Amino acid sequence: MRTGPEAEARRVWVLIEQEEGMVHPVSWELLGTARRLATELDSASVVVEAILLGHAVGPIAQEAFRYGASRVHLIDDPVLAVYRNLPYAAAISRLVRTYRPEIFLIGATALGRDLASAIATRVETGLTADCTELRIDPKLQILAATRPTFGGNLMATIHCRTDRPQMASVRPRVLPVPEPLPQATGAVVRAPLGISEEEVPVRRLRLIPAPRRLNLEHADVVVAGGRGLGGPDGLTLLEELADALGGVVGVSRPLVDAGWIAADHQVGQTGKTVRPKLYVAAGISGAVQHRVGVSNADFILAINTDPQAPIFQIADLGIVGDLHEVIPELIKQLREGAGHGA
Repeated sequence: MRTGPEAEARRVWVLIEQEEGMVHPVSWELLGTARRLATELDSASVVVEAILLGHAVGPIAQEAFRYGASRVHLIDDPVLAVYRNLPYAAAISRLVRTYRPEIFLIGATALGRDLASAIATRVETGLTADCTELRIDPKLQILAATRPTFGGNLMATIHCRTDRPQMASVRPRVLPVPEPLPQATGAVVRAPLGISEEEVPVRRLRLIPAPRRLNLEHADVVVAGGRGLGGPDGLTLLEELADALGGVVGVSRPLVDAGWIAADHQVGQTGKTVRPKLYVAAGISGAVQHRVGVSNADFILAINTDPQAPIFQIADLGIVGDLHEVIPELIKQLREGAGHGA
């Protein structure tokens, strides 16, 4: 049993998700939020710590310090070179039981969703999944984790009042990436894995690379369309405007359901959460399920024939008009501006 100040510290943990030495950006987003949550907790002994597993991943610890971790718990072992649920979940669960963190944040990625539920089950605590907002309840002094529910029609704020850690998985791009602190340092605490390769029942026989996927979440410009496009041919307008702006094409869910475009392009609660500098919403009514995915955009331009469309409630600039008339004019002006060096 730990004693002294170490035992009294209240820990806010963040999993640093990495694959083949490449860190998923959601890890840095969560570290920035962890620092904010630590300041909201009414205690002088709150520390932000990172959890890092893998093989030959020591240099990543230095990055974690720059994004806000004061300590990195590192388990480095050849068994962890490739992500597999059993050794990762077992090792992290052991750390949880040893250090008893107050809060544990994990990215709601494919890997994070698989791992977070396994850890929560092993340590017998609650997990609020797919969160879009995190804060500390000022009265209860516990984590208030908000997520969409009832198909995105409501936002539910969930408290884990008794069990610890309070776990939450958070969608990539709903939180800002903090500015790194170049000179920041911290302590690395190494721990053994305690599991041999022979004890892991799953083996990777070979890797089949996935087709190159659309990087919608990290695009600076997203031109998105909805039912107002009228049909699949309307996607050509979006592509032309996206090309003129140096962006990518996004869509609302009905267009994916109709088979007009691949699901990689879907923005919203059941699609991707985006945080572009410019989001163009053309022919999108703006149901809450869609707004969840775009509310953090720096600037939203909405184009819709209905002046009462909900999308105008979050738009920085709205154009009431037919997108089939508005978009060609926008493309024309952009091309003319480019031709004059504007």
